[in-house]
Amino acid sequence: MPHHIVITKPLNRRARTLTRCNVDWVRTERSHTRLDRVFARLDREPERPAHVGMPRMSRHRMVLLGATLAFYGAIVWAVVATSWLVRLDWQVMFFRPYQQWPELHAFVDYYVVLGQRGPTAVMVAAWLGWRSWRQHTLRPLLALGVSLLLLNITVGAAKYGMGRLGPHYATEIGSNEMWLGGDIFPSGHTANAVVTWGILAYLASTPRARRWLSALSAVTSLGVGLSTVYIGTHWLSDVLLGWAAGLLILLALPWFEPLIARAEARILTVRDRLRDRRRTKAPVPAPAGRPVVVRPLIERAAGTVHEPVTAGRAARSPVYLAPGPHTSRAERSPVTPVGSRRPQHTDRHPRGTTPAPRP
Repeated sequence: MPHHIVITKPLNRRARTLTRCNVDWVRTERSHTRLDRVFARLDREPERPAHVGMPRMSRHRMVLLGATLAFYGAIVWAVVATSWLVRLDWQVMFFRPYQQWPELHAFVDYYVVLGQRGPTAVMVAAWLGWRSWRQHTLRPLLALGVSLLLLNITVGAAKYGMGRLGPHYATEIGSNEMWLGGDIFPSGHTANAVVTWGILAYLASTPRARRWLSALSAVTSLGVGLSTVYIGTHWLSDVLLGWAAGLLILLALPWFEPLIARAEARILTVRDRLRDRRRTKAPVPAPAGRPVVVRPLIERAAGTVHEPVTAGRAARSPVYLAPGPHTSRAERSPVTPVGSRRPQHTDRHPRGTTPAPRP
């Protein structure tokens, strides 16, 4: 049985370098970071995704809405009746957490910003605006606007309707401080944190992302509420009622989805009309090769500008043209001028004569 002998030639330095570079390129190409995968997924969704479903008022959501509404009413009743919840508020107030853990004060001052209306609305609106541009829909921004509008109406009405004073302005120890002109019940920071960060979970495209974002928004909003208790600007019952008030808005938001859809359709219709009107008002460029005649301003001032001939008026011949039928150039009799066509010059003399001497 014959044996085949393969003689391999050793690679030179250049071939070894190219081979090593190719191997390194293959190795680096295989290892993708998580950020690369996120951008690759975003590049695959330039249009509005069809799999994103709008939340509906299902039975599960209705049960949660009813339970949250009952919890809201229970908190209000417990404060109005000056029950154990009010005594707990006073105990936490006398405990003074900002004096027990003073090293947390610097962190809490920054963390409580996550519940302020302005900064959080700007951050979330920027993200939802970019998402609206990527998906070619106005629903994320409109949903954020509707939720903030509901938050201002419901929480603002409850604040000024019950008029509870805060811990720093309390007048009587052990009282509920209701209907005394305050505006802290429920906590606006907590409710705003629930709505602002919870709208990201509401608009999530997958159920898994919705669950994770819901848990994250709940923890963040409770942390913001406890931060206000730590600083001493809110009672503990204010935080609980604010958390329930924000959750009620998120749970009731599917009822406003038809309104959001109609508003989006109307805005897009107005945009299309404005775009069409702008296109019709665009000036028509003059054809190349035809000269553009610009009348001077003197004619406009003197009133000698000729008006264009309309379709209803018959075009009249100018005065300087002779009346009668128009004849073509071939039918006209040629007229030869007598004499030279050159103009007469008095300073010239005919040939052969001597010009007079100049003085």
